Amino acid sequence: MRSFSIAHRFILSAIFSATTFVGSTYAAPNILFIMTDDQRPDTIHALGNEEIRTPNLDQLVHRGTTFTRAITSIPICVASRAELLTGRDGRLNGKQDFGFSPKEGVVSLGTVMHDAGYETCYVGKWHTRGRPSTHGYETVEGLFSSGGGKFPLTFPKDWKGMDVTGYRGWIFQTDDGKKFPEKGVGLTPNISDDFTDAAIQFLDRRSDRPFFLHVNYTAPHDPLFVPEGYEGKYTSENVSLPVNFKTDHPFDHGNAMGRDEVLYSYPRTKQQTKEGLAVYYAVIEHLDAAVGKLLDNLKSKGLDNETIVIFSSDHGLAIGSHGLRGKQNMYEHSIGVPLIFAGPNIPKKNIITAQCYLRDLYPTICDFAGAKIPKTVQGKSIVPVIEGQQKAIHDVVFGSFKDSQQMVRTDRWKYIRYPLVKKEQLFDLDNDPSELINLVDNQEHALILNQLRTKLSAWDAEAK
Repeated sequence: MRSFSIAHRFILSAIFSATTFVGSTYAAPNILFIMTDDQRPDTIHALGNEEIRTPNLDQLVHRGTTFTRAITSIPICVASRAELLTGRDGRLNGKQDFGFSPKEGVVSLGTVMHDAGYETCYVGKWHTRGRPSTHGYETVEGLFSSGGGKFPLTFPKDWKGMDVTGYRGWIFQTDDGKKFPEKGVGLTPNISDDFTDAAIQFLDRRSDRPFFLHVNYTAPHDPLFVPEGYEGKYTSENVSLPVNFKTDHPFDHGNAMGRDEVLYSYPRTKQQTKEGLAVYYAVIEHLDAAVGKLLDNLKSKGLDNETIVIFSSDHGLAIGSHGLRGKQNMYEHSIGVPLIFAGPNIPKKNIITAQCYLRDLYPTICDFAGAKIPKTVQGKSIVPVIEGQQKAIHDVVFGSFKDSQQMVRTDRWKYIRYPLVKKEQLFDLDNDPSELINLVDNQEHALILNQLRTKLSAWDAEAK
């Protein structure tokens, strides 16, 4: 069978009827988009973390293309997920944090895929305006969202006996609001299995059209519980502290007393951090097994060679790095996300260091599907980088958190500005990937510092 480049193949799929040509060279591929919650980019064994066990994600890495410098521009759930649904810069996409994002009147990714002839299905966490059905998803399975506040939490204490503050009142429900408290209220230890089972239900009932299956796990977001059967797999004795662990951040970064930050005591301790990482790793290994079950089901149905799998997270997490616990910061462990592509015509064992945003996934998925990219989309397709036609899409990337943090990053340098406390940081990521040495006062780097200040100020002015 003649093979085509990704771009050529999916241009052809837009020309020919997907229904008529399903299974042929010209068929549009199925797309399985897996999104996790609060997963650091350094939590995959195949990408260098020797302490964590992620055999199924490792297989995706081996049989696909991995971007190691993908970021979310606003490291918080609502804003990040709104960027994914709209392909837009979070600053121009409704409110940045806990508001009703995404921006009204913008075409959602699910709608574009549905209009391109795809059977669209949404599974799992919903954390934005409206319902999946109002964003183009014709099938909804295993929907998990707020609205169950009248029911008691199934697990009111987390792994360390602290009162649960995250996902309170979240409950499984249908798109039209029927709730299922018997399946658990709030997070439960094995909830990743529930999302996988829901995704498999869709695969069992799907039509003959190509599908866009968008699966959203809650793991490894807090509250953390050791999954059943994973007790003792990770302990404080066999888990290392992050290289950039600190007992406290050197100044108020703008979220010092935020909900995420007060989940750990001040000052941070080595023991609590290692115990927290042990549970975090156990949750991720269980998540990996759930993803593996989903991928095995895809293979058992003979769909693995017709399906592009995309794996990512909405943002990372500090969990002890730089004296922080949460994700609301500009450091690599929090603003960075894992990003893996695997499937037909995706280069294998390919590691790419080109910078990209999560919002770039919207036009990238459109290119895979042969769908027209709406004019409202501000992200850029990274298909040319995957194919090797271009080395990069972005020379620089930017990030922010409310009005307290702003960041610009080049291939080598990162500059962070904290406007409320008038602090600055400059990191040489080539020589200091853990961001431990602040070079802002080093006159040897004054030129690059001023260049990055100028770039960041120009970017900031765009949204005003």
